[in-house]
Amino acid sequence: MTLRRLGPADLRIVLCVVAAICAYGRALPQARVSGAPVVSTNSGDLRGVQEGSVFVFRGIPYAAPPVGDLRWREPQAVTSWDEVREASAFGNACTQPAGASLANGGDPGPISEDCLYLNLWTPSLDMDARLPVIVWIHGGAYIFGSGSLAIYSGVPLASRGAVFVSINYRLGQLGFFAHAALEKENPGGPANFGLLDQIAALKWVQQNILQFGGDPANVTIMGQSAGAKSVLALFASPLARRLFQKGVVLSSYGMPDATREKAVEVGVKVADALGLPGANATMEELRAVPAERFGQLKGSDLSTAPVPIAGDRVLPKAIQDTFAAGEEAPLPLILGSTSDDASVAAAFGVDVAEVVRGLGAKGLLLKVLYPGVRDERELGRQAARDLVFTMTVRWIADRHSKLASTWRYYFDYTSVNERTHTHGTPHGAEIVYFLDTPDALPGGVAAADREYARKVSDCVFEFASRGKPASEHAPRWADYTSARDETMVFGKAINAQAGFMKARLNLMLGGVKVLGPATKRK
Repeated sequence: MTLRRLGPADLRIVLCVVAAICAYGRALPQARVSGAPVVSTNSGDLRGVQEGSVFVFRGIPYAAPPVGDLRWREPQAVTSWDEVREASAFGNACTQPAGASLANGGDPGPISEDCLYLNLWTPSLDMDARLPVIVWIHGGAYIFGSGSLAIYSGVPLASRGAVFVSINYRLGQLGFFAHAALEKENPGGPANFGLLDQIAALKWVQQNILQFGGDPANVTIMGQSAGAKSVLALFASPLARRLFQKGVVLSSYGMPDATREKAVEVGVKVADALGLPGANATMEELRAVPAERFGQLKGSDLSTAPVPIAGDRVLPKAIQDTFAAGEEAPLPLILGSTSDDASVAAAFGVDVAEVVRGLGAKGLLLKVLYPGVRDERELGRQAARDLVFTMTVRWIADRHSKLASTWRYYFDYTSVNERTHTHGTPHGAEIVYFLDTPDALPGGVAAADREYARKVSDCVFEFASRGKPASEHAPRWADYTSARDETMVFGKAINAQAGFMKARLNLMLGGVKVLGPATKRK
């Protein structure tokens, strides 16, 4: 084929096309990646950093600081900025007891009431990439934690092709609170301020994630412990509809939500503990208390943790009641627990040995359910694990699978260096495998652990990408129904098991009114 010489008319056409392309390019907020990447959001430009093949933006404000008059109010819009904002450092962690997070997962960094920030990892800043988005909600009993912990790094999953977002949300009494004065100021108003923060973060994702290469129509919310409880709360909340498309629940627990009435009682005790006149304290007095004072409060009766509060616009009724009625969001869901989730029982105020001793003659049922287990502490540990965690997973899976595709798992893998832990996988130890961050573990990890994390996180990535958990190095993970009772067991080997703990859990579900009181928080 011979190319003809371009004439003046041809050149004019080419120049017009080039001008049109340039004009189109200026009409869209494009990322600038020569040097540090700069991305435009609806509040202003952000300058991140590039780490290997991943672009990282830390400390992005998704709501105004909830301080002063904004304490115990719905999250407000961020004030826009004109200059490019640096997004290379994590934002503050929310007010919490000093040292709590460090002892249970990692250093949260600076702590402040000004804490509504999120972090983002992405492999592409192409608005046409439409990559799957994973939003991580940290655990910590609604009392401690931060999205900035090393075990929550988004680098591994972003390197694989997802946009990964981690968030902070208000904790403790600043995040979940009710009081007579607050009821008077805003009758029937919110009590779950931490959940409202999570919803605000999801709205930010919907409005901005396209600029970071993400697909706002393919968002997976994922969390562990209180983060997992939050995922269920978002499935149950009418305010979170259409903000996400899938969910992953790691070790949520079956403790019932606090009633609004109970939360008001707790709020009065909090005011007393702060030196204020209990039920007669005013909102002006409560908002004048320095934020760090809330992090210093001690006592299980001074917080509704580790559960949210039923009875506001976020959760009009309890999460369990919403799932029982089949009124939760009908979206795909993965959920499961670990073989030693009871390792967290003490934090919930449960003495596992007392689980057995408190039952007295009824404890004979436990001995039937756990043949060969004679030690009371071990018997209590396994019973607490199953009553609070394993049974909860089964109960939710039975119901949710009637509305949407559901996958159930049980995690029983421990790192090579931790095999001396004889009770199984502790609460929270599964996180590094699902997020593919085993190198964040103290003391180092073996090659076998990295390989295992790759297999497990494959399932997460495929679920976020295509809606079904899968790994080419693991058996097919069939969706769960009560008729096809199949569970993926992540042990030293990964295998699918039909009827996992079925007889035991059937008996527990039938006898929960008898056994349940033994596991309630004191």
